Amino acid sequence: MKSNTHRLIIVGSGPAGLTAGIYAARANLSPLIIEGATPGGQLIGTSHVENWPGEKSILGPELMMKMRDHAKHFGATFLSEKVVKSDFSKRPLTLFTDRDKELKADSIIIATGAIPNRLGCPGEDIYWGKGVTTCAVCDGAFYKDQKVLVVGGGDTAMEDASFLKKFTKDITVVQILDQLSASHAMKQRILGDPDITVLYNSTVTEIKGDGQRVTGAVILNKKTGKTSEMKLNGIFIAIGLSPSTKAFEGQLELEKFGYLKVIDHTKTSVPGVFAAGDVFDYRYKQAITAAGSGCMAALDAERYLNEVLPGQ
Repeated sequence: MKSNTHRLIIVGSGPAGLTAGIYAARANLSPLIIEGATPGGQLIGTSHVENWPGEKSILGPELMMKMRDHAKHFGATFLSEKVVKSDFSKRPLTLFTDRDKELKADSIIIATGAIPNRLGCPGEDIYWGKGVTTCAVCDGAFYKDQKVLVVGGGDTAMEDASFLKKFTKDITVVQILDQLSASHAMKQRILGDPDITVLYNSTVTEIKGDGQRVTGAVILNKKTGKTSEMKLNGIFIAIGLSPSTKAFEGQLELEKFGYLKVIDHTKTSVPGVFAAGDVFDYRYKQAITAAGSGCMAALDAERYLNEVLPGQ
């Protein structure tokens, strides 16, 4: 191995990337973790996490810092830059960062995650993680017997509304179209349910709060042009995710909606390049499943390096 070529580079520092880093570091692969634009991933923007095994309740940023320290303890190193381009056409594999750095590796794990699509309305950034969220499974339990809003009309929005019924019977779905875009089976979970109201041709134009938490939202009916303010406690945005795969376009095969295509669990279309977490998983989208796939990717990368490039 050339002195300027890393044995393994992990791109991304959310639960998937950091778990991969822990496993790879313990396997003496000396992984370099490129942290990306949002070190810690989506959990950095959350408040309390209550579905992480062994932690009854922990702040998202605290959990990610613990994972980072864990990986660092075993020998992982970190680079606070973002990968903007890649070249996997020849060996060693090459990554280019936003600070004009060129990095070479024998193997790469891509754990760049996915970015929740946002509304882009006033108040959204202020109350993100303070009543505004994209994960009903993660945060639904915080809204027991409270009034909540689900924004979106696809399968994810229907799943969120259905899941939230475990905690509250005051749920409103806001859909920008004149009908739900979800599959027939998913629609049937919602339509006719007395606890769920659907507002069609509508969108959220402003999110209001008291400085600490969400207290309401302004709803615009795009058909009539009228606005109304709704008092509520939580807003669940379910208008999709955008996988962070732009830096790998043209180098790796992509699935629908731009997610990385994987075979045999974590392998991408280029040997030695593996995927972990939400960058390929558009089904489960949980921190714990991302961490699990990070473990799998690290084990697969270790096996690849031992079998294909032994002793280097």
